[in-house]
Amino acid sequence: MLLDTATEKFLETMRSAGAPPVYEQSVDAARAGIRANVQRMPGSPTPVHRIEDRTLPGAAAGVPVRVFWPRATDAGELLPIVIYYHGGGWVIGDLDTHDALARYYCKHADAIVLNVDYRLAPEHKFPAAVEDSYLAACWAADHAAELGGDPGRIAVAGDSAGGNLATVVCQLAKTNRGPAIAFQALAYPATDLDITKTFGSRTDFGGGEYFLSTRDMEWFASLYLKNVPNDVADPRASPLLSQDLAGLPSALVVTAGFDPLRDEGRAYADRLAAAGVPVEYRCFESTIHAFLSFAPLIPVGEEGLAFVATKLRNALHAARV
Repeated sequence: MLLDTATEKFLETMRSAGAPPVYEQSVDAARAGIRANVQRMPGSPTPVHRIEDRTLPGAAAGVPVRVFWPRATDAGELLPIVIYYHGGGWVIGDLDTHDALARYYCKHADAIVLNVDYRLAPEHKFPAAVEDSYLAACWAADHAAELGGDPGRIAVAGDSAGGNLATVVCQLAKTNRGPAIAFQALAYPATDLDITKTFGSRTDFGGGEYFLSTRDMEWFASLYLKNVPNDVADPRASPLLSQDLAGLPSALVVTAGFDPLRDEGRAYADRLAAAGVPVEYRCFESTIHAFLSFAPLIPVGEEGLAFVATKLRNALHAARV
């Protein structure tokens, strides 16, 4: 297994920039850094039919979302809905940093997409992000007709911390008997926040040479969780630790070969399959964590986006739950 040339070049450019690792930065600096990196990405935003920012009623000031529509529809036509949760370790990232991914899935999955701006740590500790994420899913199901969406064809999707939140929402929907979720698309999800666990990919790729390090992961967890030793055992933080995964929605789990999170993503896919959940697992062997966000600098990111969007489209344009 070798890094592809574009990923190697990307990592070399990052090293040459000389920025300190995330775990050595302040929260404000880390947030500014991800926004700056997104602004430097080449290419034009994927065009969509309509975009609207809303605030869903909820905790404190409510939950901001950005809604994307892929196209005009015929009278009576309803589109599927994808609820998207951005990555960033529950600490960084926002509607703008992951706007490109939400747009891409909107257009290429032919679905209404709600990009959810859940509350971030350390200002809002666990389980605030979980509560906002589940609230958004419930709201989307209850207000699907208002959006022009089909409440019987709802998916959740997310990357990294957002992949964690997406599958946690599925677990909560099962426990609470709603909302109905047809599909879950998880890109390099964090599924076990216990940093002491010795997954092989953490050992092999967590030293800092491959974008995300285990020290970064520890920094994120320390900011996100109120009580690290206790909270890591909560399935709402570490969904891999759930005792019963039977009955969850069909799933796609995507990982990267040089990602410290690779093995826990694979372990979650294996647990889903063992519980009887239809699941497809794919590892993009030659690249790193967050590679979907680095398209087109890393061409395999474009391949990955197309793969996830196709799976969403196929699941949702056939699904009735």
